Formats: sequence, structure tokens, C-alpha cells
Amino acid sequence: MEVPLKTTDHAIPAVKYEYLDHTADVQLHAWGETLQEAFEQCGMAMFGYMTELSTVAISKCYQITTEPTDDVENMLFRFLDELLFLFSAEPFLICKKLQITKFDMEQFTIECNCYGEEFDLQKHPQGTEVKAITYSAMQIYKKPEHDKNEVFVIIDI
Repeated sequence: MEVPLKTTDHAIPAVKYEYLDHTADVQLHAWGETLQEAFEQCGMAMFGYMTELSTVAISKCYQITTEPTDDVENMLFRFLDELLFLFSAEPFLICKKLQITKFDMEQFTIECNCYGEEFDLQKHPQGTEVKAITYSAMQIYKKPEHDKNEVFVIIDI
């Protein structure tokens, strides 16, 4: 759902993701100070694979909400799937910034403000099409059980 854009002056977080080779697909590896930040970075990694994010302006804001689920892996899958839907159907939003406003580890649900603009081939270089999110080799590591908060997700391209 589109929400009012209060300002276009948004601090863009540092990039905390990378792309890892995977047979016929690509693996997103993202990390953050919190697991919430690692999820935001993973979403941005997906958008960064679809176009050069430096060409994206912030002119719209959409809020997405994932349905409650039963575990953190499904929560990450649903989050990325909602983001992919924002891009693949109207409003065809390419995001420059994601800000998770609710990260519920009991109901395993997320609310996120997605800042960006409508994808335009005249302005945004076409990267690689992301067809789907997969559960294949999905890994989620969080502190304090692990050294850092990081996620690994394979996307179907």
C-alpha cells in the first residue's frame, strides 16, 4: 500500500551485502548489526541485482506487511517475496532504501517501508531478472549463537 512520502532526504545505509556464485542462480549474502538490518540488506541486494541502485531516486513509499508464519526462514522468504512482487507488478517499484518498522520474532512477521520509484528502462539499467526466491541452502545466523547476524539466500534468475 502506498503511504505518504514525508521527505526525499533519506540517509542511505552502507552496503553490507555481496553476491556469491551459485550454479545457474545467485546467492545473496547480507549482514548487519542486527538480524533486522541483515534482512533489509538482503532485500537491497536483490534490488541491486536488478539495476544499478545509484540511478534510483526516492519519490514514493510503499509499506509491505508479511503474514505471520512459523519460523524465521519462512519470514525471510515472505519478506523477499513481497519485495519481488512490488517490483514485478504495479507499482513496479525499484527500491533504494528499505526500513523495517516491525520485526516480530514471536509471530514471525515484518512491516517495512519501501522507498524508491517506478522502474523505468529509460533511466534504470536493466540488470538480471529475478524470477523467484528459493529456500534452497537458505541460512540465517544470529547473535549471540553466531559471530554475526547474516543471511544467505539463493534467488532464481
